[in-house]
Amino acid sequence: MFNRKPKNSIDTLIGATTRIQGDIRFSGGMRIDGHVKGNVVAESGELSLLVISENARIEGEVRVAHLVTNGEINGSVFSSEMLEMQPRARITGDVNYKKLEMHAGALVSGKLSHEQSPEPILQLAMASKA
Repeated sequence: MFNRKPKNSIDTLIGATTRIQGDIRFSGGMRIDGHVKGNVVAESGELSLLVISENARIEGEVRVAHLVTNGEINGSVFSSEMLEMQPRARITGDVNYKKLEMHAGALVSGKLSHEQSPEPILQLAMASKA
């Protein structure tokens, strides 16, 4: 009962003075405050959260379910659930998303591609005749 993690919890922190060269694979939640030169990829098929702070920078591809960014990404972004771009967010590369929240000041230099849901977004109720 007490061992359950809350949804969207941060399991891993990459600090502001940390520089990583190489790909990162993770599950759960991760926050990046430093600089990553490589791809950042969450385990597919699992809920994942990546938070990129305003001073963070990623040079590589990002693949995650839920992405919250206020930093800089130079590479393609694939967000299978939700992409939140805060005011200082900068993405240079193509962005694939299911849901997008973009604050004033956020910038994308690339192509935005919306992933369609397999289920209809809007359903109309129809009255049946008895």
